Amino acid sequence: MKFKFFILLNLYFLFIQNTLAQSEIVTTLNFIPKFGNAALILNDSTYPKNNGDSIKIESLKFYISNIEFLNNDKVIWQEKNSFHLVDASSATSMKIKLVIPPNITCNKIRFNLGIDSLVNVSGVLGGDLDPTKGMYWTWQSGYINFKLEGKSKKCKTRNNEFHFHLGGYQTPYSALQSITLNINNPEKISVVIDLQKLMNEIDLSKQNKIMSPSSEAVFLSKKISQLFSIK
Repeated sequence: MKFKFFILLNLYFLFIQNTLAQSEIVTTLNFIPKFGNAALILNDSTYPKNNGDSIKIESLKFYISNIEFLNNDKVIWQEKNSFHLVDASSATSMKIKLVIPPNITCNKIRFNLGIDSLVNVSGVLGGDLDPTKGMYWTWQSGYINFKLEGKSKKCKTRNNEFHFHLGGYQTPYSALQSITLNINNPEKISVVIDLQKLMNEIDLSKQNKIMSPSSEAVFLSKKISQLFSIK
């Protein structure tokens, strides 16, 4: 009798697991960095600017957080504990897996570029938010939302390097940006970030280093939020 009970119990749990598995699907949010029409390749490729300059990108990292799906501007799904470090040197980090309900109806995706103030004041955290990832300043300045590093002959700096470390969560230098994009299919989303648009607006001979919260960091963060589009 007990043996039959355990068999029925196991069958019940298998049924529950299968039901739960069928009630959700896994989708991928794929980030694709580009420079104009060219794929972005770190370190090896040189990309032309509109002023005759050419640059090499050595590092591109940024935080994506608070991912939401919307239908007619109403939030219908939100990822819990939504913090992801996207690193152009790591192919796996460029693909964010999301577990969502099946047959979801939505026409927009919204996410933050950066880390909000609540998390910034919560102290040192782990996972993608671990300071060893190289995206954390101090408790006072918080997380780096966006990091771009490279070289340009126009830069009159050591080794012709430029460094843009953009962040800040305290007024008046809150650099967090909210990005909303129209989508057709939530099960397959590719987001392009075109760095050419940004770099063509920056004169690297004059502006080539931001390493702390500032009005410049906020200004560039707003510009960067406009680089994202759906492929």
